[in-house]
Amino acid sequence: MTNIKNYPSSQKFLIETPLYEVVRYEDADLELGRQIVYFDEIFDSYCPECNSHSIFERSWGKHKYISDDSAGWINRGVFFIEIKCTRDREHRQLFVLKAVDQTLQKIGQFPSIAELNLFDVKKYSKVLEKKYFRELTKAIGLASHGVGVGSFVYLRRIFEFLIEESHVKLSSEQSWDEEAYKRARMNEKIEILSAELPDFLVENKSMYSILSKGIHELSENDCLKAFPIIKIGIEIILDEKIEKLNKEKKLAEAKKALAELSSTI
Repeated sequence: MTNIKNYPSSQKFLIETPLYEVVRYEDADLELGRQIVYFDEIFDSYCPECNSHSIFERSWGKHKYISDDSAGWINRGVFFIEIKCTRDREHRQLFVLKAVDQTLQKIGQFPSIAELNLFDVKKYSKVLEKKYFRELTKAIGLASHGVGVGSFVYLRRIFEFLIEESHVKLSSEQSWDEEAYKRARMNEKIEILSAELPDFLVENKSMYSILSKGIHELSENDCLKAFPIIKIGIEIILDEKIEKLNKEKKLAEAKKALAELSSTI
């Protein structure tokens, strides 16, 4: 159960918060809950029907009603929030919420959280083997359905794949000491492979211990709270790999073009 001062924004609550996760609002923070119940903002989100990002706004139907009473929502019961794509207002998303005793809970939605969040990770298929890209999407899908520990299992496998990928590359060097590498702990292995690994991974090697602790010690809720942070860390690592890949591709193209140019002059 979420009971912290860092309450989700309207967009985060609708698009990212897992189904059935309960957000409890203290007396002093009831206004923040009201802002979700009567939210009237615009925000950027993926539209599955457009197959691209778009700006969404609330669809009020025939009657628009926004209460100014900070505590007026606390026992509203079950209600719906519908948002519409401003590119095509026939493209809509529906969220079913429940407000009871100063808590908010999302109990249904269409499209699913996984569908709304998977579009942005498609680019990582360029730098992840098919198996591990599937595991990334599985991790997101599990987290979206409130399965925290299981999502950590898949993220840790991706982390280990990134380490092993660099290990394979460097192990062919003459100076490589395979026995020393096998004896090393994960943090030490990351240091040994630092020349090949993305900088963010090297600088934040503690991610692995967090993932391992999540699998063996943390609760489902603890893992779910940590999941967005660890996911962002994995994405930054993969972004670095994509950037490196694109740079190598440009260099290869430039060398080829210059060679062809030299042969004609």
